[in-house]
Amino acid sequence: MIPTSRPSSGSQVQEMFSRIAARYDRLNRLMTWGRDRAWRRETIAEIRLAPGERFLDVGCGTGDLALEALRRQPDADIIACDFTAAMLRLARSRPGAGQVAWVLADATHLPFAHGSIDALASGFLLRNLVDLTAGLSEQARVLRPGGRLAALDTTPPQIRLLAPFVRFYMARVIPALGRMFAGDVEAYHYLPATTQGFLPPEKLAATLRSAGFTGLRLTRRMFGAIAIHWAMKTARPVSEREDHKAP
Repeated sequence: MIPTSRPSSGSQVQEMFSRIAARYDRLNRLMTWGRDRAWRRETIAEIRLAPGERFLDVGCGTGDLALEALRRQPDADIIACDFTAAMLRLARSRPGAGQVAWVLADATHLPFAHGSIDALASGFLLRNLVDLTAGLSEQARVLRPGGRLAALDTTPPQIRLLAPFVRFYMARVIPALGRMFAGDVEAYHYLPATTQGFLPPEKLAATLRSAGFTGLRLTRRMFGAIAIHWAMKTARPVSEREDHKAP
């Protein structure tokens, strides 16, 4: 049984994404009327990758953000990780995938050194984490001081007038699409349930600050049901920097 409001087991989430991997991209396009591509482009554009920088797509799925980062900055070092092998197999088969390092890894236990990443992004990852605090702490750990973060995800609808319509779409239309095109209504009940159970954007921003991020910016899309956060890892205090250590 897939969790109904917040994921309670990483293995349950992993098994669900393994089941729907082959149809994942098609359903994303249908559910968002094709707008998810534009949101991913916007997410990556604001990171402003520079040549030679090391970029990480966390919870990459089939690799949309990683490949968009590669398209925007082909001279960057692009890495993508996911804990679902079926998703990675699909990602590796896509055009341009040979220029990306694909890694099987859990977002709460990233196999990268402290401060080794210049910028990272996630798409529809955070609400699927069993332990959001641990996931954000790992992202802060692997980012260098001043490194950039971007997070694209669904969020409880904020516009009062439209909220009932958005909730109806997510609770009724999306599961129906899941039944028709993926044969998995349970997995697509999970999306609206976890969206409603997730933090609203302002609370997620506060959680990001607590994890060590600053300079937060936020934009909403799809009548408030989508949010994109950008932030920067807090630089180390002057007292901790090598060039200010006492002799």
